[in-house]
Amino acid sequence: MSNTQSKGRQNSSRVRDHLANERTYLAWMRTAIALMGFGVVIVRLRNFFPPQVHRPGNGWKLGLLFSLVGLVTVLLSSWHYFAIRDAIDEDTYEPTDRWVIVFSLAVTLLGAGVIYFVFTTPLNPMSSMVPE
Repeated sequence: MSNTQSKGRQNSSRVRDHLANERTYLAWMRTAIALMGFGVVIVRLRNFFPPQVHRPGNGWKLGLLFSLVGLVTVLLSSWHYFAIRDAIDEDTYEPTDRWVIVFSLAVTLLGAGVIYFVFTTPLNPMSSMVPE
């Protein structure tokens, strides 16, 4: 077997690992975009209320929090991508649970914030958001 063939076999495994790392990174990017988008939607929901009911409230804080968590997700997932890429190249990759736990807790807290926001916001019969 020539050196080129043996090297090609090694590279195919590393290529597969790098492509999996890239797919994971792109999934984190989609998650970050969704979090930021949901934050904007929460902030913009107050535009559906009639002017006499329109007051700042606390919804913008929840929307801002979603957007900030989305931005942090972009930063951390980019850092994680490069760290994993280097670990694959050095053949030292060891999976960790910390990021899964951190983001699970963050999304759980954000979800609790949404539930709190939905159930503490008074319903307005004039709002087009409430089905008849």
